[in-house]
Parts: sequence; structure tokens; C-alpha cells
Amino acid sequence: MTGAGDRQPRVELRRKNLAADPVDQFHAWFEEAEKFNDMPEAVALATVDAAGHPDVRMVLLKGAGPDGFRFFTNYDGVKAGQITANPTAALAFNWPELSRQVRIRGQVERLGEAESDAYFVSRDRASQLGAWASPQSRTLEDGRDELEERTLEVAGKYPEGTEIPRPPHWGGFLVIPEQIEFWQGRPARLHDRFRYSAEPGGWRIERLAP
Repeated sequence: MTGAGDRQPRVELRRKNLAADPVDQFHAWFEEAEKFNDMPEAVALATVDAAGHPDVRMVLLKGAGPDGFRFFTNYDGVKAGQITANPTAALAFNWPELSRQVRIRGQVERLGEAESDAYFVSRDRASQLGAWASPQSRTLEDGRDELEERTLEVAGKYPEGTEIPRPPHWGGFLVIPEQIEFWQGRPARLHDRFRYSAEPGGWRIERLAP
């Protein structure tokens, strides 16, 4: 992989070069980002709390397809609680080496248990133990020691070589896109922006002023 410090020349983004489907366009950009960014799957996830105050944090994209964009988390955590109360979210990818951003807005739903199970099995043992041990977003009264003790307890329950089941409080979410915007940086702040909006039978594509 090319180092993260390398930067590609800015290129223009024209309507005629866009894929008809935004997920196809996303995959094309993601594959390019993989060549220049050490973690192109890192994405900012924005939700809102019960009072309408925004929250944002980084998560890792774990798949993108025609049905939407996937990530996994603790269902007892703050972000999952906010999504349950208000099942909408926004995602923002930033790939500065390519002067590109992708913004996504849409509805959110839980993934099925089978899909969450399949991903959990693919994780390394330490991450599986952590999913059981961490009471995500809750106060640790005894500091780091409490977290490490909880991890040791889980490791004792599931010795090396033992299959670790997925915790019932851990699984995936699917962001179903309603709008996807592609931003290509250009000189003099005259950037290229195209927004895909879902409509019956396909997607409407519009160029936006920078």
C-alpha cells in the first residue's frame, strides 16, 4: 500500500463519468482509497439523542452493498440506544489523500442474527472477548482494572480453543441510504459535488454548488 502521506493530484468529477448506482460509484472510490489510505473503512457516524442533540464518532465500515452500509457495535451502547429511539443516521468518509469525501444519509435497521453471527466468528479471539467484557459507554468505577478483570473472567469462561458465542447485546446495523453525496476537491474551492437521491425505480443525480 502506498503511504498515507502520499497524495494524488486532484482530478475533476464529471456527470458523464458517474456510475448510475451510487453504491457502484462508492466501491470505485473505495478501491482507489485503499491504495493511498491506511484505513479507508474508517467512517464518522452521526446520530441524535432524545433531545435532538447530535453525536458523532468513528466506526469501521464492514460491508457495502445494494441494501446499504454495515457496521457492528454493542447494542447496549449510547449510539445503539440513539439509533433505536431514532433510526436515522449519517455517515461521512474522508479520504484527504484523494481530496475526496462521501456523505450518506438514511434509515437504520438491525442486521439479522445470522449475519451478526457470521461476522462475529470472523473476528479475532481478543476482539470476541472484548465484546463480552466491555460494558460500552458505562462508567468504570474501578478504572482500567475493572475492564481487565472482566476480560480475564470472560477468558476463563471460554478457554483457549473454545468457541466464543456472539453476545446477545452485540451485532450489526445497516444504514439504508436515501442520499449519497460525492465530493471531489478542486482548486480555488470550486469543488465538484454530486448528490444521488433515492426515488422510485432508481436514483436522481444532481450537481451541487461547492
